[in-house]
Amino acid sequence: MNDMLALPTGPLADASLALVQKSESTPIADHSIRSFLFARLLAEQEGCLNDAAYDENLLFAACVMHDLGLGALAAGQARFEVEGADLAASVLTEHGIAAADVDRVWEAIALHSSLGIADRRGLLTYLTHKGVFTDAGRFTDLGVSVLQPIYATYPRPADPRFMQDAIVEHAARSPAAAPPYSIAAWYLHQRQTGG
Repeated sequence: MNDMLALPTGPLADASLALVQKSESTPIADHSIRSFLFARLLAEQEGCLNDAAYDENLLFAACVMHDLGLGALAAGQARFEVEGADLAASVLTEHGIAAADVDRVWEAIALHSSLGIADRRGLLTYLTHKGVFTDAGRFTDLGVSVLQPIYATYPRPADPRFMQDAIVEHAARSPAAAPPYSIAAWYLHQRQTGG
């Protein structure tokens, strides 16, 4: 890959990135960009770039918009993964993306935090999940020398709780935003009980 920091361009990519940067905090927007960069590197490492199911524009949309549910546009009336998926689906639909592809991106975003499920729901969902959790430190398939330039360009905040704080803030908005057994409910419970 010529420039591992290059982001896709075009009407959909530009609109997706602009929406994320306008509606999310900088740390969460940067996390979303890193998630895409890691997902694309993983696709290259795993030999998926020529797979018929690989679509870089859809991968960018799914990764970059996967946390729209933690931004200013989310109503807090459903879990953040679903609100983000709904918001992203609207963007894709407005840009004339085929319904089947809108559904693939919706699924990738809605399942991005679902360990044990996302990796079994097709290449787009798998790569989105793996990119997100590579940034979270769960997967270590990419070496430090590969990660370092990305973190230098899109740095992580000094306080690693930025994501948990955003999830808890969203979860506290309504019971529907933190359904039982969701990651949001777990983080909210931890904060409320001091655990």
